[in-house]
Amino acid sequence: MKIIQMAVLIGLAAVSWVSGAENEATRKDLALLQGEWSMVSGSADGQPMPDEMRKQMKRICKGDEITVTMGGQVFIKAKITLDPSKTPKTIDYEMTDGFTKGKKQLGVYEMDGGTFRSCFGKPGAERPTDFTSKPGDGRTLSVWKREKPAAPTQQN
Repeated sequence: MKIIQMAVLIGLAAVSWVSGAENEATRKDLALLQGEWSMVSGSADGQPMPDEMRKQMKRICKGDEITVTMGGQVFIKAKITLDPSKTPKTIDYEMTDGFTKGKKQLGVYEMDGGTFRSCFGKPGAERPTDFTSKPGDGRTLSVWKREKPAAPTQQN
């Protein structure tokens, strides 16, 4: 009986350790997303975003919320859920404002220094497995460059 109890405790400890490592990776990636970003490139359904629109796109991440504006107007606002343990890493948007409010979009992401790249399926579509956007596929692909890191939080 003690062997079974020991095995259960070891199993629970292992699950807890893996879960903690995943939570740490999620916190790390979420921390890297914080701050203000400008769009470097974007496409939807394989069509590149016109430069005059792209230059107006800003992305601000605070906590687990993202707000994307175009020309100062809210384009989308969403709650973010990350899973950096997947390959490619996954990101979900629960839309809270904008033209897709109330819908969920599934995507993939990667970060490299001050660059963030993501690819999302349209609301209700399956998650992309790569970083491509082709005519008719309903995907959006975007690359963002960090402009301003998040303001430091005060410690008491």
